[in-house]
Amino acid sequence: MSDYSSELSNAKFKPYTRQTISQARQWDWLPPEQREAVQVVSHVLPFRTNEYVLDQLIDWNNIPDDPIYRLVFPHRDMLPPEQYAHLRDLVLVRQDKPAIEAYVRGIRLGMNPHPAGQMTHNVPTMNDEPVRGLQHKYAQTVLFFPSAGQTCHAYCTFCFRWPQFVGMDDMKFDARESHELAAYLKLHTEVTDVLITGGDPMIMNTRSLAAYLEPLLDPALAHIQNIRIGTKSVAYWPQRFVSDRDADDLLRLFERIVKAGKNLAIMGHYSHAVELRQGIAQQAVKRIVSTGATLRMQGPLIRHINEDPNSWAELWQTGTRLGAIPYYMFVERDTGPRGYFEVPLFKAHEIFQAAYQKVSGLSRTVRGPSMSAFPGKIVIDGVVTIGGEKVFALQFLQARNPDWVRRPFYAKFDAEATWFDDLKPAFGQEKFFFELDQALPAVEHAPQRVIRLMQAA
Repeated sequence: MSDYSSELSNAKFKPYTRQTISQARQWDWLPPEQREAVQVVSHVLPFRTNEYVLDQLIDWNNIPDDPIYRLVFPHRDMLPPEQYAHLRDLVLVRQDKPAIEAYVRGIRLGMNPHPAGQMTHNVPTMNDEPVRGLQHKYAQTVLFFPSAGQTCHAYCTFCFRWPQFVGMDDMKFDARESHELAAYLKLHTEVTDVLITGGDPMIMNTRSLAAYLEPLLDPALAHIQNIRIGTKSVAYWPQRFVSDRDADDLLRLFERIVKAGKNLAIMGHYSHAVELRQGIAQQAVKRIVSTGATLRMQGPLIRHINEDPNSWAELWQTGTRLGAIPYYMFVERDTGPRGYFEVPLFKAHEIFQAAYQKVSGLSRTVRGPSMSAFPGKIVIDGVVTIGGEKVFALQFLQARNPDWVRRPFYAKFDAEATWFDDLKPAFGQEKFFFELDQALPAVEHAPQRVIRLMQAA
């Protein structure tokens, strides 16, 4: 290992937030308008980065257009001009804290903080009480949000879980204990998969993580076949698997889980090929897969960051070579500063197709572009013309009703559509097939398409 690589491996984690970013040496390299945008917009959206991201992933000769800079640093265009101007006045001129808090909360509530029915339809009950820190949208999979894992090594500006990090306690998912998870799973033997998510569970030390994971090895939970851990640490702090004080303990925990007969899947969030060009990031992948765990690669397609099919192809090819499995390209969700990041659906499919065509069959395990919408995960299979009508060909990869999965259906082509709610049924139909299903959950806070259907009824 070179001295440079050794220096990276021996690095200590050093985070930066709005309050401390001025201490980073790179802060003085930013033009005044960029520094202002960080100070203003970070009152609305979470901002946190770290020294590894600043030193290794960002090209400071390409500011503000560097993709990783856009990935972690707020930009003024993430807010409408009138909101930015008013908030700038409150923050930099008046410095009125109560007024800032009130105005910021109003902006956040207008950003669809919990899309796709996360709070209204995904939270399960046990003994007629909501189970804190759990979501159960699909029959086979339960999401678990450990309270100790509700932060990240750095925050993505596009993050659809941004309410977890901005002090909106009434909008936050977190579970302080794992016993309710185990109790719930014992009652639901249809569940085969548990996804530990956040935030980022890898922000926890190994001892804390083990306290959540090891109860899942109980023989009474033999129906749990797959334990997934969602994490961006593979990109933002790969030292977690290589050189952190308890990195070896972490890998031994992975080995124990695999030895117990569970499939351990690390769901690695990657946003750009540069994240996997780093030697230490590649070393992290190799160490993870050496334990018998799998590493699956997923991430959203995001304007300003990764609309380049070459970046996606390089990312998938590199991951495959290292032993990772390309899994999903997502469509950016309808939350937060979506207008800044969204890509038209037809363009998303073109980018996915172009990247897919550049890789071998081993990397073609990837699926996309996929929308995690209210009724389920909907993938765009293509744009076709049927009977003279140009349409999107769609299908469910997952659904609230398993009977909907893998049934092809069609939507009118719309060059401006960026999310499923923007689409309308093709061929003169008023509703998509699943909207005729009486099992579709009752809707209180629904996506715009469902609201339109209710109003038309």
